[in-house]
Order: sequence, then C-alpha cells, then structure tokens
Amino acid sequence: MEFYGYRRPDGRIGSRNHVAVIPSVVCANDVAQAIVHQVQGTVGFFHHQGCCQLPPDLDRVTETLCNLALSPNVGAVLIVSLGCEGTDFNYIYETTAKAGKPVEMIGIQKLGGASRSIQEGIDLAQKLVLQISSLQREKADISKTVMAIKCGASDATSGMASNCVIGYVADKLVDLGATVIFGETTEFIGAEHILVKRAVTPKVADDIYRIVAEMEGRAKSLGCDMRKGQPTPGNILGGLSSIEEKSLGAIVKSGTKPIQGVLRYPERITEQQKGLWIKDTPGREPEILTGMAATGAQAMLFSTGRGAPQGFPSMPVIKICGNVNTYNHMEHDMDLNAGVIITCEKSIEQVGEEAFTKLLSVLSGQLTKNESIGYFNSIDIHMLGPVI
Repeated sequence: MEFYGYRRPDGRIGSRNHVAVIPSVVCANDVAQAIVHQVQGTVGFFHHQGCCQLPPDLDRVTETLCNLALSPNVGAVLIVSLGCEGTDFNYIYETTAKAGKPVEMIGIQKLGGASRSIQEGIDLAQKLVLQISSLQREKADISKTVMAIKCGASDATSGMASNCVIGYVADKLVDLGATVIFGETTEFIGAEHILVKRAVTPKVADDIYRIVAEMEGRAKSLGCDMRKGQPTPGNILGGLSSIEEKSLGAIVKSGTKPIQGVLRYPERITEQQKGLWIKDTPGREPEILTGMAATGAQAMLFSTGRGAPQGFPSMPVIKICGNVNTYNHMEHDMDLNAGVIITCEKSIEQVGEEAFTKLLSVLSGQLTKNESIGYFNSIDIHMLGPVI
C-alpha cells in the first residue's frame, strides 16, 4: 500500500512541500508574517516564546523549532532572528543545513531594522520557493507514514464514534508498519492504569505514570487541581461529566496496539521507532499541534464532537466529527462525518476505512478543509516555567 509524497535528503517522505519561515523569537513574528504574506508557497510558525525564559524552556524552544524545520513536510527553511534572543538560532540553521535542506537566515538587528529585513526576507523566501518548486511526488510505502492523533472540542459522541474511527485507523497503520503518535497527557488522568497495561516494558509503564504525575504536579504547584480546568465548559455542555469520563473516551483514539515508548514534547521520532508512541503534551490545540508537527508527523487525524476548525501551517489536520448535527452545521470545516455511526447508518469499521482512504489522499496532496481556507496560523510551544 502506497501514497505519493516528497522524498527528503534524509529519506523521509513529506505530504507537503512548504518553505517554512521560522521566527526564532516572538519579537521577530511581525517580520516573518510580512514575508509569508508576500511570498506564495511559504508558511510561518508564529509562536510567542524565545526570550526571558529559564534555560530549560529556551532549550525546549530551540529543539522544537529545529524539529519543525526538519519536518518532512518542509522543503526549505528561512530563519528570522532578532539578534539578542535566548534561543540558539545558529544551531537551528546549522542542523537544518546538515540535514541537506536549503536554508537561509536573516537578522533584524544586523540588517538595520524591520523594513530592510522584510525586503531581504522576501527575496530569500522567493529564491527558496523557486528552488524547491520543481520537486515531484513519488511513490512511497505506507510504512513511511508518521500519523499524529488528537481529539478536541469533545462531546459524548467523540468517545463513541470519532475517537473509535481514529483508533481503527491507528491499529491499521501499526499493522502496516507505520508510526502513530498520540498525546494529551491531561486526558490520561483517571485512565492511565488502562494505558499502562499496553506498555511494552515496565519502564514505558513507569514513564506513563510519571508524565501524568508531572502534569498534575504543575497544576498543584499553583494551588490548583487539574479537575478545575477539565472537563472544559464546552465538554460539560456536550455531556461529559468528569475528567475520568473524558479520559476514557479520549484514549479510545489510540486503538489497541502495544505502546512502544514516551517521547518528550520537542522530540523528533526516528525512522526506526515504529508502532504506537505517546508524546507528553497538553491538550490545547496550538501547543499539541506544534509538538506533533515537530515529531515529524506528515498528517493528523483530529476527532471532534462540538466542532474544532483549526489546523496547522505545515501539517494537514483531518477533522473527523462524531456528532451528525455538528457536522451538518459546520460542514465547511469538518472533513469526515463519523456521526453516521451514532445514527446506525454505518459501522465503525466502514467509517474507519473511509478515514484511512481520506488519509492516503491527504498524504498524496489533497487539501483538508482548514488548509483550503488558511485556518492554521494559531500555533505555540508548550512551556514548563515562567516568563521572567
């Protein structure tokens, strides 16, 4: 079984061929945005980090941005630095170049300000777009797939329909030798004892318990309990009564296969790491989508019941809606209707096969609905410490 994608120098296969414009710090966002607005074929990662943070978080930003640059969906990179930030923009440049990707860098302070940097950036971005624009898709085995999964704006139908569909696809991909990544550590709470039964080693089980305890510990350090923020008001209106009920529905999307390991938030998966993996992420869309794209995922299956329309700049996000009423109301944002499972018109397996076919089409170039309207600019990097 195959799809058609862009082969990168490191052997990975991309579903997209973007020039990524990467600001190394929030202060460079406006210059990066101006470049992306002007040059077709570019996407921007407009985050809010990179300065006045503790060293572990600055390292986290540098690693995340570096791995976004190394994404197989990125064909070339333009780094936009300010010049005095805390992130290591030279490391991002050198690592990207070492991977064999075309890469350029501009410095706002060095060039003499925003207007000069915008002009220089436009020229360089145009050069990069032209350089990679002639690349052609080629056949690739499905085992080259790295798929991310998530649920958001969930209701009672998510755990009964759309999450089940994603779990079906996740199992099928693992059986075909591909890689599946799931996260949302906050949505393991109350169900972590179920997940650890699928851990391949005691260490993996310990890591699952550890990341849940650390997530709860960060909330408790501020005098709060995780259960004050989860379920969200929207989840409650959608019929979810407790964080445990939400977690039981959320973990369904991971399928049934053994869990191979736990990845750190900024970490990139290797080509040898096949099967089902956990990435330690929060549940909020801007941060988890960023972390999943940094993993090297070429696409994401995203389950929703109440309707979550947003995507991600470089990673197509396929929206699978478990609520037939939401799908009909938000048809221009939802890619697949899994609500027909609730109405007994189709089975989980039937819609699962539709989702798998949709995934292959998107990996081969078909746009998702959020891509077609450009609804993908809200990104951010998950931090552990304060701004100082």
